[in-house]
Amino acid sequence: MTTVAVLVRPPESGTVLPTLVDAGAVTADEARDLYAAMVRDTCAAVESSGGDLLVNYRPVHAEDETEATEDEEALDAVRSLLDGALANPDSHRYEVQVGSSLSARVGNTVTHLLEREAVKSAAVVRPTAALLERRHVDSAAMKLRQSEVVLGPATDGLVSYAAFTEPIDFEDAFTSPEVETLTDRAVDAGLSVDFLEMHPVAETAGGLATLVSQIRARQRADLRVPPYTTAVVEDLGLRATAVDGHFDVGRD
Repeated sequence: MTTVAVLVRPPESGTVLPTLVDAGAVTADEARDLYAAMVRDTCAAVESSGGDLLVNYRPVHAEDETEATEDEEALDAVRSLLDGALANPDSHRYEVQVGSSLSARVGNTVTHLLEREAVKSAAVVRPTAALLERRHVDSAAMKLRQSEVVLGPATDGLVSYAAFTEPIDFEDAFTSPEVETLTDRAVDAGLSVDFLEMHPVAETAGGLATLVSQIRARQRADLRVPPYTTAVVEDLGLRATAVDGHFDVGRD
């Protein structure tokens, strides 16, 4: 069974999805609502899978992020966010992130789980990968029986999902393009790598446009969509558009 850590930041206006806000795709308040919805959908997908959900929250008020300093305000905000979205919110682990960069936070979480807690496999998930489903988490677990590293490629060279049965050198491991850097680190360590299907992560205008487009298409085809994220997309009237040859986000 894989322990799956969803990397969550308490959603506050002006602190989440800054690239989207700077690009004018959404306002700061809209970014907060969109991010909160994606967190709910992603955590619910992991909860419904065969993995163990670990909500790895960011200590936004900690002075030193290199130490495991609990942030009660951040923890309460995350618990409140997920209350109602999860079937059994109190049965899952909530632990603070440690590290001053994404690479450090992921490395600390994965290494701790594999080496200190001796879990068989550990994974990290971006909460902005709202199209993640139970089947993807379970597929990754199956692939980990044959490969030590399983990556979920995403838009813009990012990864939506990264799972390990052995640690790698995580220093600057999330240098762009992440999917290549992580693969290089794994192969350099003598580990085999496999991949999941690609999912958009809504951290850039192109990633959000891809997510919105897939949600709209899946609705039209009567296929499953992430309910919380879809509700926000519809409420904001977001649509994917082509502007001067670039994939972007527009409004109804």
